[in-house]
Amino acid sequence: MPAAQPKVAKRSETETGKVPVTHDDMANAIRFLSMDAIEKAKSGHPGAPLGMADVATVLFSKYLKFDPADAKWDDRDRFVLSAGHGSMLLYSLLYLTGYEDMTIDEIKTFRQLHSKCAGHPEYGEAAGIETTTGPLGQGITNAVGMALAEKVLNDRYGDDVVNHFTYVIAGDGCLMEGISYEAVSLAGHLGLNKLIVFWDDNSISIDGPTELTQIHDHISGFQASGWDVQCINGHDPKAVEDAIEYARNSCTPSLICCETIIGYGAPTKAGTEATHGAPLGEAEVAGARENLNWPHEPFVVPDNILNAWRKIGKRWTKEREAWKERLDNIDPWKRAEFKRVMAGQLAPGWQQALSDLKNRFANEQPKMPTRLASGEALAIFTAAFPEMIGGSADLTASVNTKARGMKDLSASDFSGRYLRYGVREHAMAGIMNGIALHGGLIPYGGTFLVFADYMRGSMRLSALMGLRVIYVLTHDSIGLGEDGPTHQPVETLASLRAIPNMHVLRPADAVETSECWAIALIQNDIPTSLVLTRQAVPAVRKTLETENMCARGAYVLMEAEAGYEERKVTLMATGSEVSIAVEARETLEAEGIPTAVVSMPCWELFDMQSERYRDMVLRPGSVRVGVEAGLVQGWERYIGENGTFVGMTGFGASAPAPTLFEHFGITAENVVAAAKARM
Repeated sequence: MPAAQPKVAKRSETETGKVPVTHDDMANAIRFLSMDAIEKAKSGHPGAPLGMADVATVLFSKYLKFDPADAKWDDRDRFVLSAGHGSMLLYSLLYLTGYEDMTIDEIKTFRQLHSKCAGHPEYGEAAGIETTTGPLGQGITNAVGMALAEKVLNDRYGDDVVNHFTYVIAGDGCLMEGISYEAVSLAGHLGLNKLIVFWDDNSISIDGPTELTQIHDHISGFQASGWDVQCINGHDPKAVEDAIEYARNSCTPSLICCETIIGYGAPTKAGTEATHGAPLGEAEVAGARENLNWPHEPFVVPDNILNAWRKIGKRWTKEREAWKERLDNIDPWKRAEFKRVMAGQLAPGWQQALSDLKNRFANEQPKMPTRLASGEALAIFTAAFPEMIGGSADLTASVNTKARGMKDLSASDFSGRYLRYGVREHAMAGIMNGIALHGGLIPYGGTFLVFADYMRGSMRLSALMGLRVIYVLTHDSIGLGEDGPTHQPVETLASLRAIPNMHVLRPADAVETSECWAIALIQNDIPTSLVLTRQAVPAVRKTLETENMCARGAYVLMEAEAGYEERKVTLMATGSEVSIAVEARETLEAEGIPTAVVSMPCWELFDMQSERYRDMVLRPGSVRVGVEAGLVQGWERYIGENGTFVGMTGFGASAPAPTLFEHFGITAENVVAAAKARM
């Protein structure tokens, strides 16, 4: 630990007006804006902003490349506050450096409704917030994705266009979370040398000293993962500066262990858990003002100090203008392509290739797993969109995420477009979030549906931030067969559908699979879970439709032979169970019961349709039967009072897929019986 916190020499008002603004002045502006905001809100985490103010001051004043006048400048450095509970550190920096939407009034409304200063940083709420953090470990993992995106785009467009660093402040809690070490390991393997992490090494967590829960040697852990590691006094600005200089010239990612005092400046609580998760209290804040020679009223930053910070905010304006000039002077096609991908726009002309694929599937009517159909669609889309970056969690051959012609991305070749994530599902999801946040690339990654539970924290953040991240989730039901209940995700569909702003797409055959891929790519502000079968499924779409039928979420695949008005039964199904519903319809129609089959690949899109359309699909007054090899949760709103459900009621079992469908009663015969029982 650093030596006990020193007292700052006091200066008279006349002296204050004459001497230059010091590092301590600037760091203390961060500290007291943070303290005052947290005290006013009676809620927050003051320890990290007070402890890391010195590091942040050196980083922002001397190294971080940014311009508040153009917060989305494509070649800016990325700064990620992985320790998101210390959010006032970031908000204070945004205000001090002159981001227009981060006013002192916003600072004063910290943690209040509609404030840009939310309890934890929220992407999209204010300029300069690069990602939503708070769930520990997510930010450092996002940063790996950002640094990876920089490498890939640098390989394509060169130093003149893409050449920036990614900086992270992470705390003890971030490094305790398992996702961080998944990401750290991959970052070292890939040699992401423009990634620099500052570890706020204060040895304190909410419960108390970190020795209560760990003896782990992070220094050795990072070194073993291929990182450069330095240890410094985080309150010594010269040491911080020297460490950053060294890290910026490293050929590996860098960890700078910043030994700090949590709650630096607080007279009785500094260095203790008392500063971690609660306001300091009026007396402690007053004592800190005395300790650090900050005689100013709450939320007041003297003009000379504020002006010094605002000057820092303009430090990179000329470089940004020079960058724009360099961009204007590169090859016109390359410039247009760079602007297109950074804007998240799809290149034109892909629709014909999709139509040709759908036509082939409709003509051939293949019986094939939708995971294989997904691979066919990927061959089309990855050829059309070079910004697509794929990967899988050590399941490439099973999930079919490596399209024809894609080569591996590696530390020696960032021109590749396929990343081997290894058995690191959670990091894969968090890294994909970082890639999407950086811009310029569209990430997708594959694993088995049941392992979505390993990725849930990152998937939730994909949805919260509205990111175009595509999760390819195969082996989606008891249809995977012999691997048994550990791998059969009976509850996972319902849990994914419970996440707001997440499209869950479960196509029934090859045609629907290609349409679902188009939906996932077109929507640039929402993540997609593309849920696919291991087992082969028969074709149910046997005629070419120019319209993307899946785009409305659900549609009438087969109307009752007697027509809509005479329809008595509506069989609703998703994925592999649509063919079961088709078979059941044949029996019911043969018995004189007018029956329609509705394919429902995406509930979220269907719920967005007009009431009139939904009624056309579901036919009010008909007996509705839901069919899905999952649990009933969520189906109730479509089934209605007079409907029923054929599906799973518990975990699966180990056996061949046909045996399991028969054993659990997910058969055409049972669907027919269920419908007739409700008539």
